[in-house]
Amino acid sequence: MQQFKQLTISLSICPQIGLNITQICLAKECSEDEIVEEVLKLNEDPRVHGVYLHLPPASLTSRVLNTLKPEKDIDGISDLNMGRLVRGDLSKGFVSPLASAVLDLLEKHDVPLEGKTVLLVGGEGPLGLALQCLIERRGMAALKSNWSSESLQRQVMQADAVVLLGAGNLDIPPTWFRPRAALTEYRCIFLFSSPLSPHLLNMFRLVLHCCSHGLFVNQNVVHSCSRWIQEQQYRPWHLRSLKLQPLTPVPSDIEISRAQTPKPVNQLAEEIGLLPEELEAYGRSKAKVRLSLLDRLHAQPDGKYVLVAGITPTPLGEGKSTVTIGLVQALSAHLKLNSFACLRQPSQGPTFGVKGGAAGGGYAQVIPMEEVRHTDRLIVFNLHLTGDIHAITAANNLVAAAIDARMLHEATQSDKALYNRLVPSVNGVRRFSPIQISKRLGINKTDPAALTPQEVSTFVRLDLDPSKITWQRVVDTNDRFLRKITVGQASTEKGQYQRVASEIMDMKNRLARIVVGTSRSGQPVTTEDLVISTGKTLESGTPVFVHAGPFANIAHGNSSVLADKLALKLVGRDGFVVTEAGFGADIGMEKFFNIKCRASGLRPNVVVLVATVRALKMHGGGPNVSAGAPLPKEYIDENLSLVAGGCHSNLRKQIQIAHLFGVPVVVALNVFTTDTKAEIDLVCQIAKECGASDAVPCHHWAQGGRGSLELAQAVNEAASRSSKFQFLYNTETPIAEKIKTIAQKVYGADDIELSPAAKAKIDYYNQQGYGSLPICMAKTHLSLSHMPDKKGAPTGFVLPIRDVRASVGAGFIYPLVGTMSTMPGLPTRPCFYDIDLDPATEEITGLF
Repeated sequence: MQQFKQLTISLSICPQIGLNITQICLAKECSEDEIVEEVLKLNEDPRVHGVYLHLPPASLTSRVLNTLKPEKDIDGISDLNMGRLVRGDLSKGFVSPLASAVLDLLEKHDVPLEGKTVLLVGGEGPLGLALQCLIERRGMAALKSNWSSESLQRQVMQADAVVLLGAGNLDIPPTWFRPRAALTEYRCIFLFSSPLSPHLLNMFRLVLHCCSHGLFVNQNVVHSCSRWIQEQQYRPWHLRSLKLQPLTPVPSDIEISRAQTPKPVNQLAEEIGLLPEELEAYGRSKAKVRLSLLDRLHAQPDGKYVLVAGITPTPLGEGKSTVTIGLVQALSAHLKLNSFACLRQPSQGPTFGVKGGAAGGGYAQVIPMEEVRHTDRLIVFNLHLTGDIHAITAANNLVAAAIDARMLHEATQSDKALYNRLVPSVNGVRRFSPIQISKRLGINKTDPAALTPQEVSTFVRLDLDPSKITWQRVVDTNDRFLRKITVGQASTEKGQYQRVASEIMDMKNRLARIVVGTSRSGQPVTTEDLVISTGKTLESGTPVFVHAGPFANIAHGNSSVLADKLALKLVGRDGFVVTEAGFGADIGMEKFFNIKCRASGLRPNVVVLVATVRALKMHGGGPNVSAGAPLPKEYIDENLSLVAGGCHSNLRKQIQIAHLFGVPVVVALNVFTTDTKAEIDLVCQIAKECGASDAVPCHHWAQGGRGSLELAQAVNEAASRSSKFQFLYNTETPIAEKIKTIAQKVYGADDIELSPAAKAKIDYYNQQGYGSLPICMAKTHLSLSHMPDKKGAPTGFVLPIRDVRASVGAGFIYPLVGTMSTMPGLPTRPCFYDIDLDPATEEITGLF
């Protein structure tokens, strides 16, 4: 009881210095497991900056002590804190408050301490060891004795100072102490210059303990808080680059990935200033990052923002992802600038189809492509990452199932029966769930019994029109039969319904706004009306954020705003965040500016426009390029005429598109082994003549970051200049005018042609209040026009808009241009023909 009173009086000082104290009292007979459980809770509570374990000695087991996080162990008794003390490293750990108090009083003695002898009586635990270390570090000699020693009286009489540890009810007669000796006793601290009676000694115990021991307890708490505050500040990077030794000829992507040993993700996180609690690890080399990071670094200035786009590609792709990764490697490893890549997660459609992965390639790729866990080998980046795409698939299909179920039950039950099932009485109490209280219904009542019959009918009947359902079941592969699917054929179902579009790849507040169909009265029905409003996010080098995964030809084709914002805070003011927009600048980049930048408020500093000699020859009049077919000789042999034609048409137009938004352009020529020096020099020359700030050849695929060093220098130079970013249109402009602006200024069309269905949809969206949403054109990526075979920079055409749809949750209107399909199909010979599992090595074969 006396000990508890002493602790209480000691802690009473805390509020006076601004510290909040909470005492947790456990049952006297509580088990070690129960203590550990409480300690674990305190470890994870960000509001707790110090924990003092005031427990019986028998309960302070090694397991209990080492469960407590060292940074919260203000008593300094965990093994790690004791180890730091022994080693002399006091920058991170804590020293026992009682040991500090003893030493403080000894140092206030009017006799020099160096060379003096201090006797420690009893106490073989952490306190004795801490005292011994502190005493010896001050130049004194520390001797140990125990209470049963026959020579105790002689040792006491010879000592300059005596520390009594764990004395219990035992006392040492004051006559044993020589005059001017310093005495300290466990749970009492006192300095005296002449022998004192036991009565006087006891008088000072409580007061001196509170004033000295409590002072150092509070001091440790303050130190803990100060360290926590310091940790919350932005921390400079200490990035250790991985060594890269490129081979010639360049091995396959997966061989390169396997040959490199990625650093543990927690080490990478520490190097770039992430806190342990901001990381959720998935295996050894990848992790999710908690969004609390944005709150912690909200005052930190953003770094520089770089967008990698491209010219109109061939069906083979021109290597924007490799340029993105190569640029980041060059910025970090060679220019020593903080840099982050932000990519979309690859869909299994391209991975198993024709294009391959989206992790870069050669010596400019995201690693690990796969990760070993025990005896199982898991495909990481290009197939599953952290499994969130599968969760999105499940969430999407949950919405589809909810639509079908709601329509079935509304068709087969009365209003009363529906209401009783939707708002059941549980244990005699009937209440709405929080998510059922929707202002959209115009019902503000919170008591289920208070609704009128009309309000009950409004509540229970969404009355979806089966012909106007705008939702489909999906899988993360190119399944062409999902273009039009009919469900509800079984005799147990009461109808058949078609699904048309999906937009789940977003966060909770957007999910609630997703329109899944229209009621028979013409009102939009959202996922919130279905009582579904939950979402998932996606996510991981030099380092890489992988988040979200939309295509650019049928969606906006960019990684998430959240990933960019997190990265911009982490890199610091002088760092770089490099993100990629899908396909050509006419679709991915245009949507990045008009949709993503509008939503995020972020403004890019530079556009890196990726071009290849191969694609430029195609736009200059070369023959068609087909996936899986050998390249025609025009693409292998030098042909300056075709290169020049492509530069003056498609490359020039794509540079002009970037300039529409007021952003400087650096052209990155992704060099292939068949390119000649004359062709490379010609592209760089014409690109600069067409308005590019700079144009440089890039060899990152074969050389890694060193091969993109010239690009990194050009980007750094361009980013230092001021830019005047502007949007292409005002969102309040009518929908048709916004579509026409994109068609004319970006694609080069003379005009647009709206089908009757498209006109009707535009009128409907205006009536529903969606007219101010930005535009996300669904257009072929193989041409600036709607005609895939029209290369270069077509003009003199009218852009046909066959339909207009709305992704209200995602926040845009998407017109369908020409024959563009929103559900691509697999090719005749997909990539998965070559992908297999070697049972002997347990390695994936045929994967890039």
